[in-house]
Order: sequence, then structure tokens, then C-alpha cells
Amino acid sequence: MQVQDVMSSPVLCCSLDATLDVAARLMWEGDCGAIPVVDSAGRLAGIVTDRDICMACYIQGKSPKDIAVQSIMAEDVVTCRPGDSLDVVERSLGQHQVRRAPVVDDASRPVGVISLNNLARHAATVNDGMDHGVVCTLAAIGEPRRAFRTQAERPGA
Repeated sequence: MQVQDVMSSPVLCCSLDATLDVAARLMWEGDCGAIPVVDSAGRLAGIVTDRDICMACYIQGKSPKDIAVQSIMAEDVVTCRPGDSLDVVERSLGQHQVRRAPVVDDASRPVGVISLNNLARHAATVNDGMDHGVVCTLAAIGEPRRAFRTQAERPGA
């Protein structure tokens, strides 16, 4: 099975010069938690998540209308190709601890998104439940990245 068989498509994207309110609206309208960011030629430049938006607004104390997507987007994006196998994508998501990856064509233009939701839904239809690859992917992504902060180290404490 290949990525193109289970990915979400078409993909909603925002431009580098968009503000966070535009990205948030696209996420709301597309019922998704991340939006690929593209340059003027439509090539992938980064990705922004709903969590990125919330944290940026909180930390900066600004409205989403006043923060540029480009200033907070992740530029080091895990991607895959439509013809990649699901096994390869599952390993990549787990290794990088991400829940989704833009699917790009040969010119680095987003053509879809593959997410844990896509993988889990596919596994449920194929095996009447989740297969070992999806379970391992979920486990790897769920691993803590660092020790939990004490109360005194938390913002506002």
C-alpha cells in the first residue's frame, strides 16, 4: 500500500506572507491540525500547527492577526512522496515524533497530507484493528521528548 492510497487530498496550504489568523481559519475549515506553508511558486516552505499558533499568541501576547506564519512555522519538515510505502512513512513519523507529514511531488509542491489518523483508519479497515506498524508509530511519537518540568520551571510560576 502506498501513501497516495490513504493520504488526505486535496491539501489546504497558506502562503509565507499569511498571518496566523489565516492559517487558523484554514485549519478550522479543513478540520485539520496543521497547514503546509508554501512559497510564491507553491513549493513547501514549512508547516504550522494549531499548537504553534496557540503557543505563539500566548508567549508573544499578540493577536493571531499580528503574527506572521513565517515567523513561527517549522522549516525542517518531514515529508514523503505519493509512491512511498506506508511502512516507510510509519517509520519516518515515529523516528521524527510527528503526527503528520505533507506529501510532496517532484517539485516539492504539497499534493496531500498523511497523518496518524489516515494510517489508523487504513489499518482498521484492513485488519479489523491497528496493525503492529501503526502501534509502533504511535508509541514512538508518544515518547516524552524531555523530562517533565517542575512547578517552579513552568511559565507564570
